[in-house]
Amino acid sequence: MARLMLNPENILIKIPSYEIEQGITTYLIEVQVNEVVWTLKHRYSEFAELHEILISEHCVEKEILPPKKFIGNKNELFIEKRRKSLEIYLNTAYNYLKKTMPRELAIFLGLHLYDIFFLLQNMALHFFTEGESLLKSPNSYNFSPVQLYAISERLKQPCSTFEVIDKKFDFSHVLDFNSHLKFLNIHGVSGKFGTSNIIPSTLPIELTSFKSVEHLVVNDYPIVKIYGMGNLRDTVKILEVHSTELKNIVELVMCEELHKKIENANDSHVWLKVTHLDLSDNYIETIDEAIKLLPHIESLILNNNVLSEISNVTLLPRLSKIHLASNSFKTLPEDLHTKLGNIVSIDISQNQLSSLISFSKLYSLEWLDVSCNKIEDINEIKYIGSLPCLENLRLTGNFVSTIIDYRVKTLEPFGKRAADICLDNEKPNQKELDTVAVLQALRIAREGKFSFFNSADSTLFSAEVPRT
Repeated sequence: MARLMLNPENILIKIPSYEIEQGITTYLIEVQVNEVVWTLKHRYSEFAELHEILISEHCVEKEILPPKKFIGNKNELFIEKRRKSLEIYLNTAYNYLKKTMPRELAIFLGLHLYDIFFLLQNMALHFFTEGESLLKSPNSYNFSPVQLYAISERLKQPCSTFEVIDKKFDFSHVLDFNSHLKFLNIHGVSGKFGTSNIIPSTLPIELTSFKSVEHLVVNDYPIVKIYGMGNLRDTVKILEVHSTELKNIVELVMCEELHKKIENANDSHVWLKVTHLDLSDNYIETIDEAIKLLPHIESLILNNNVLSEISNVTLLPRLSKIHLASNSFKTLPEDLHTKLGNIVSIDISQNQLSSLISFSKLYSLEWLDVSCNKIEDINEIKYIGSLPCLENLRLTGNFVSTIIDYRVKTLEPFGKRAADICLDNEKPNQKELDTVAVLQALRIAREGKFSFFNSADSTLFSAEVPRT
């Protein structure tokens, strides 16, 4: 990013061209500070408005701006002449005002977007005027990597190099806002920032100024560029990291370490309050051992990664919900209950599973989504028909959901609990329940058994029916 105030002489302002669209002429301004370059567009009327302010408040000479022209101002020769004159004007105004650098001129040149000093002034003013209402809002506050980089660079200085006369622009307003913010959203951008040559994904950012964040979202920004997360480990309850090309969990939980190895972890790396972890839309291949550094997770979301097995989840004693949609699962272990014994909800949709046998002993399971897999045999339902707590089942998108009487054949293995099952987001109607009862009776007869209900001790008895 630009650092104009460190060397006010090191700036190049040019107006290399102009554009005419629908009869309106705009001038393309190019600003370069050291290696940072950006462009912006202004009409002549905007130059005139700026000039009026500079005359009245900063004693700029009135005559240095090329005059207005009402007749012939669309002539290309005139516009070209005005372009050159406006370039001279901007350089003259800047050279006269560079020691004080009024805010109006800084904004006109786009310094509040691409220069660290003026960007921080802009943020300070924003938080001074709106910070209280922003902190009360239930919505997150979105910081761009460029803003966070500017804050990080300023934190390296014990005090400001330049005196800020107007206290509305003081950096303390940024620090105060950050220290109270509870919902932080870091949203990266691909490519270059604005019209500049700044590439945000290359900027390292420090998060030490955030003291109270409970919900942290990192979207489309490389985790390896984030450091100073110590405070967040003590406060964050909901952690979301999306589209960062994250390949394993240790890269996140030990992100600021040079050597990201779980054997190097200590108590300072433990995320003490995280109960909800969402790492969707990354490239995670395995649930590595570093998951133990988030020991209080109740909900784990790993949708749209490249997982093919479930591992290390026994390190999460409080885990009750797991989402594994759009991964690479072909099978699950038959002893899945030893890994997910207390699980309440599983979403493993959009994978390649062909059997339900692995879910047969998940007796706490209430919600199961296996939609869009490769389940073809209706007899697979028998493995989950005896689960005592299951209430929501999604099978749509499998071949089995296309067979005749799919719904009643799916509900039948649940017996008397069929009425409690919400299948593919729809509760069974009475006609389906009546058909299920008939299928159950036929099955009992086919198996050569009859059932009766003893009301005295509420026990269901079965006995063999003699075959003739």
